[in-house]
Amino acid sequence: MLADRMRRDIGPLMARRKVKTRRLHCCGVPEYRLTTNATDRELMRPFLALFLIFSMLSCSARAEAVTPDPGIEAKVERLLKQMTLEEKIGQLNFPSQQFPSDQQQQMVRDGRIGSMLNVVNPRDIARFAHAAAESRLKIPLLFAIDSIYAFRITFPPPIAWAATWDPAQAERAAYWIAKDTTTVGVNWTFAPMVDISRDPRWGRVIEGAGEDPYLGAAFSAARVKGYRRGGLATSVKHYVGYGAPEGGRDYNGTQLSISELHDRYLPPFIAAIEAGTETVMASFNTINGVPVTMQRGLIRDLLKTKLAFDGIVTSDFVAIGELVNHGVAPDRQVAARYALLAGIDLDMESNAYTRYLETEVNAGRVPLDYIDDGVRRVLRVKFRMGLFGKDVRDYDRLPAKLDLTETRKAAREVARDSFVLVKNHGHYLPIAPATKRIALIGAAADYTDHDHSWYGPAGYTKPKAQSYLAALRERVGKDQTLTYAPAFADPCGQHFADKDEAVRVASEADLVVLIVSEDCTQVGEGVSRTKLDLSGVQQEMLEALVATSKPIVLVVETGRPLTLTYAQTYAQSILIAWHPGTEGRTALAEVLFGEHAPSGRLPMTFPRAVGQIPIAYDGLPTSRPYTGDRYTTGYVDEKFTPLYPFGWGLTYTSFTYDAIKVSSREMTADGSITVDVTVTNIGDREGREVVQLYTRQLVARRSRPMRQLKGFQKVAVAPRQSKTVRFTLKAADLGYHDDDGRLIIEPGPFKVFAGGNANADLEAAFDLVASKATAP
Repeated sequence: MLADRMRRDIGPLMARRKVKTRRLHCCGVPEYRLTTNATDRELMRPFLALFLIFSMLSCSARAEAVTPDPGIEAKVERLLKQMTLEEKIGQLNFPSQQFPSDQQQQMVRDGRIGSMLNVVNPRDIARFAHAAAESRLKIPLLFAIDSIYAFRITFPPPIAWAATWDPAQAERAAYWIAKDTTTVGVNWTFAPMVDISRDPRWGRVIEGAGEDPYLGAAFSAARVKGYRRGGLATSVKHYVGYGAPEGGRDYNGTQLSISELHDRYLPPFIAAIEAGTETVMASFNTINGVPVTMQRGLIRDLLKTKLAFDGIVTSDFVAIGELVNHGVAPDRQVAARYALLAGIDLDMESNAYTRYLETEVNAGRVPLDYIDDGVRRVLRVKFRMGLFGKDVRDYDRLPAKLDLTETRKAAREVARDSFVLVKNHGHYLPIAPATKRIALIGAAADYTDHDHSWYGPAGYTKPKAQSYLAALRERVGKDQTLTYAPAFADPCGQHFADKDEAVRVASEADLVVLIVSEDCTQVGEGVSRTKLDLSGVQQEMLEALVATSKPIVLVVETGRPLTLTYAQTYAQSILIAWHPGTEGRTALAEVLFGEHAPSGRLPMTFPRAVGQIPIAYDGLPTSRPYTGDRYTTGYVDEKFTPLYPFGWGLTYTSFTYDAIKVSSREMTADGSITVDVTVTNIGDREGREVVQLYTRQLVARRSRPMRQLKGFQKVAVAPRQSKTVRFTLKAADLGYHDDDGRLIIEPGPFKVFAGGNANADLEAAFDLVASKATAP
């Protein structure tokens, strides 16, 4: 039986010789028993173990399936029966716009293109939409762009959304971005990116929610809901494991166990599916040596069958063609076969499906049923989105202007809530009226041009934005002075303009505000770093300002955790501003002057040194816990603890945690308990605290993390007042997966911790016990 299963699961990846008539129904679509020659078997030998592992995945990870609409399913089947093979393959063809686009528009009329990428100018969208309406079957197009955290107005990036620890803010941001995007006719965004990552060397941490699967799942669902409510279909990405490349190097391979897959990397994808995402984008890295683009076990078996996802699975950009670069396919024709059989429905820009799939079907190497499965999914999504009922003339009436009032308001509030105050020694923030002379240093303080969005390609003018300098000048008191020195020749501090002038201005001030920014070219995809300190000459500038002995407020624009060990020692206040966006500089001025208090918390651990990476709060206990002795876990040249732990953040008041109470000392394996936590604001100003709940399983059959986030609530507490926050813990949320992908809910002792970060030390205990129905 096991050998039979292995042959069946890896068969679609082998070169075909003959298709037998017996069909096996494993993945919700028919499968075929295939024979191979000795060369085929030798070619596939490296893949045997991997596909055996993924074929063993259990149904414990199954997402809550969307209930099919019988009316839509009937329409899909009627339309599918009318389609030629060429038209079916056309629905799986997903190219990027070319200039000029006349040839592509004719391909749309001929039914040879089903979706378009990077068409953002409303006039071009209208032309393509009319071309689809002129095709034989009049199947509408999907228009997709990376409208992730900006269309015309730029929001802070998604890592900043996660730093709010308020999923409602993420949903709001996604909603307004979607509303603005749909005004030009775009109907699909490549978001959210939900890859869990513990490696800030990897530049794309800027697009996700950080290191924790519980937090990541909450923000994944919120973002999907927001984009969809605003009118955009979503594409949760990158399925799966893309955020854990070896060495933190983008596009590099990932080594991933089954238990890690289920416990760490899948939860945000399951949350997105349950929130209604229409599409999933496969990652283009390898997992355990095999590119995800051709991994049937991950896509057709796990995603489409066990997770019950019935929408579209798209490749990443040219990922099918890149199977040749990976060395697993000799050419694009074989790559097309491997990807389609694995379950990739759309070929994004590789032009492999449209060129080779008809030949593959006619040769018997690709079953027509597999083509039909992909086309069903495309048509199903288009019907669910209401595209078939849309009047094509609506594209001719797209608005020439956008009302950005509400979008700007949302962008400012998200930015304001995302700022993380990680140090405030001496309470130099907020800036007090008694601070008479303020020095503002850094070219980024008077620069707004790195708010990248789609305004240009869409034919709009750049939206106006206020600089830090202008926003701060509006807020200085009549008895205060603000003196500005750019110091750097560029906003990201790669070179000096006038270091000496900046030092002179700082020397004459009572308080120095230094704005530093991560290298402007080192943000996002393809920008992995081996060093995470301040880029360019910014560190040198900071050290020169420290030498003046003036108190320093350091504002850090970044899309990832940096190593700020020197700054932590010598700056009095440090505020992580992320990349604040169109309205974010005004929001920052509001926070610096105390109109609003910072309430963000870190969604990723900040390391002391790059040598600690990968780093996260939920590590396993070791056989020799750190005591300071040489033969215990740690480093000889640096503390083993992070610079700032996961969940860390300060505000303009202080909180204490006074009590924790569990509703019962026992929880049955099918039950739940509540945990009440009392938090008190001991300051003189109202503040918002993120109350965080962590658990630890003390004894289990495998080593369990020291802490795991299981709940959080952001609450406002009046000065000198207390608030009790209630959490519900379910036994099902305390389980873990074994190496066969089975969910294990294991009885035994647990601790629960409450506090303001992952080092929370207010604790209680309970036991997880077998339910009465299952007790011996």
